[in-house]
Amino acid sequence: MNLPNKLTVLRIVITPLFLLFFLVPDWISAMTLPGTIIVWLLYLLIESSDVLDGYIARKYNLVSDLGKVLDPFADVLSRITYFICFTAAGIMPVVILAVLLYREFSITFLRMVLIRKGVAMAASVWGKLKAVTYAIAGVLGLVTVSAFRLNLFSSYLHLFERVTLAVFIMAAVASVASFITYLKAAVPVLRDSFQE
Repeated sequence: MNLPNKLTVLRIVITPLFLLFFLVPDWISAMTLPGTIIVWLLYLLIESSDVLDGYIARKYNLVSDLGKVLDPFADVLSRITYFICFTAAGIMPVVILAVLLYREFSITFLRMVLIRKGVAMAASVWGKLKAVTYAIAGVLGLVTVSAFRLNLFSSYLHLFERVTLAVFIMAAVASVASFITYLKAAVPVLRDSFQE
């Protein structure tokens, strides 16, 4: 358990707290402002730990097999938690959440199969685009929910909502495209597996 892996574990532990404090204002109206502030702090902590663990692992040559498994898991757990929250808040359509969930579960399955064959899945352009759109979707989703809850920028709320929805759709498209790219790369290995 080196430092990057400890940061990754911290991210995994903090993610359910994000979900809890995101939902608290729905249960206790007096917690709207404190809950929103805590959610933003947890979000920044989750995202900064994601950047830090990778940076430290590469800079100090602390990349480990455990980290290669933990880091993608922590990423999926945190991003999917954000999107579940946005769906619960009514700003992300259920169909988009379903597309994102199906993609993440399918990629996890592919990774497991390929790892057993000793094949690592290389990042694709679509995978990087998916990561960028997920990040933008996370920020815009939080901005939109915070604006609704705190009654901020009331004249721009519909604009925020439309822009956020557009980014959610882009994230879904990028996630499907990246899955297809990975699947094409995995097909030869999968074919060999079924022939054995």
